[in-house]
Amino acid sequence: MSNNITAIPFTQMDGTQATLGDYAGSVVLIVNVASKCGLTPQYDALETLYEDKRGEGLVVLGFPANNFAGQEPGTNEEIVAFCKGRFGVQFPLAEKISVKGPDIHPLYSALIEAQPAATANDPSELMAKLDEHGLGPESASDVAWNFEKFLVNRSGEVVGRFAPDIPPEDDRVLSAIDAALS
Repeated sequence: MSNNITAIPFTQMDGTQATLGDYAGSVVLIVNVASKCGLTPQYDALETLYEDKRGEGLVVLGFPANNFAGQEPGTNEEIVAFCKGRFGVQFPLAEKISVKGPDIHPLYSALIEAQPAATANDPSELMAKLDEHGLGPESASDVAWNFEKFLVNRSGEVVGRFAPDIPPEDDRVLSAIDAALS
């Protein structure tokens, strides 16, 4: 992992600084997560995926974000307690960040630049509902909602992006992960 995306710092939940470079040689599934979202049950599938594939080199990395309808209002401590207590989350979590707007975290800016479009369901009930309520993304490249997923290969290249309503156990996600792991 030698490109610039792997050098962008972020803070882990324990307060230590990290970069994707710390996961060099691993495949990393980066997910913006939220505790009070209709998609929050994806935590179960993310944890299962992490447990099933971490021996092969997969890391799931959660980034709590409160950008979508205030669905991640908690403190970092409350988020950790919720994730571990409700879903048994063992995969790494970063401190809460912004994944869109003027205060977007530099890592998310780089992820979006590297992979401007997400694989999406067509039609998407989620996107139709968001648009109906005026909550859809402002641009096609914006993170659409909680639980959007970016896949980074062992070389630090962004090789996939999946819409929020494509769950971690979807064949499109699993195939991309397996290809990156092989």
